[in-house]
Order: sequence, then C-alpha cells, then structure tokens
Amino acid sequence: MAKSIYTDKEVFVRELLSNCSDALEKQRFKEMKGESKSSEDLHIEMSTNDKERTFTLFDSGVGMTKQEVVDNLGTIAKSGSKEFMQKLDESNDGDDQDAMGSIIGQFGVGFYSSFIVADKVEVYSKSETSDQGVAWVSDGSGEFTVSDAGNLNFERGTKIVVKLRADCREFS
Repeated sequence: MAKSIYTDKEVFVRELLSNCSDALEKQRFKEMKGESKSSEDLHIEMSTNDKERTFTLFDSGVGMTKQEVVDNLGTIAKSGSKEFMQKLDESNDGDDQDAMGSIIGQFGVGFYSSFIVADKVEVYSKSETSDQGVAWVSDGSGEFTVSDAGNLNFERGTKIVVKLRADCREFS
C-alpha cells in the first residue's frame, strides 16, 4: 500500500516525525487541560545504527494503550489525530483552536510510509493511562502482532524502530 502512495523513500522520515509531533501536541493539550499527571519533558529523539540497519524515533507524547495501538496501527487510513481533532471540535468552547491547528496527521496513512524502506517495523508504546507498555510488530505484509512490551525504559511515549532493507541502508 505504501509503495503505491509514496514515490520518494525519504518521505517516511517526515511522516514519522509528523506523528511524533502530533503525539507531543496531544500531550501538551492534556497538560493544559489538567488531564495529565506526568511532568516528563516533551521531546523527540532520533537515532540510527548502521550496523543493525535501524532508524529509531522516540517521542515522549501521549503514547498508546494496547487498544489504541490496535485501532490506530492495525487499521489503514484510521487517523488518531483526526479522531482527536473531532473530539476537540465536539467539546470545543473556543479555547482549543491552537491545539487543533497544530495537529498534522489527519489521513492515517503516513505511518505506513515506513514500509517503503523497512523489512520490519517495531512500535513500543506506553500511555500514562496504562500500567503496561505494548509492542506492535509488522513486516508490512498486512499482518502484525501485538503483545505486552514488558519493561520499557520510558514512562510515557512511543518508540518506533524501523529495520531497514539492505538497499535502504543510507537512512541508518
């Protein structure tokens, strides 16, 4: 699916960073509304490993529960950001326009651009509303696995590990 939508391999970096940015904005909004108990700094980290051929992004945004992972990553063209904006709009008292304007992803397909360059994508996520982290893994064939992640080294957020194909090593 991703290969039919995107032509430039580099687009996956932009799309994944956009998802990270949206997660930070959602967390910032929760904090503004007093709906978050976390005081962790909002940030994005990016790293690469040429030997392992990995491209990794981490954001300390809202993270996802197991059900949110299934709903958002397991359904092509399902946008968690679009759903977030619709909920804001429905409960909007006029104070949320800044949050609505800063959300980027609305179509639910950007994440799948990672399969243009990946042999496998691993997503580890933890929401502050859940005691357990979750792992989502797929090779882009349409199948995926979801499992408990065990010990994650972060309190809240999402880590995406793109295991790059050999011909896409330049991204590591």
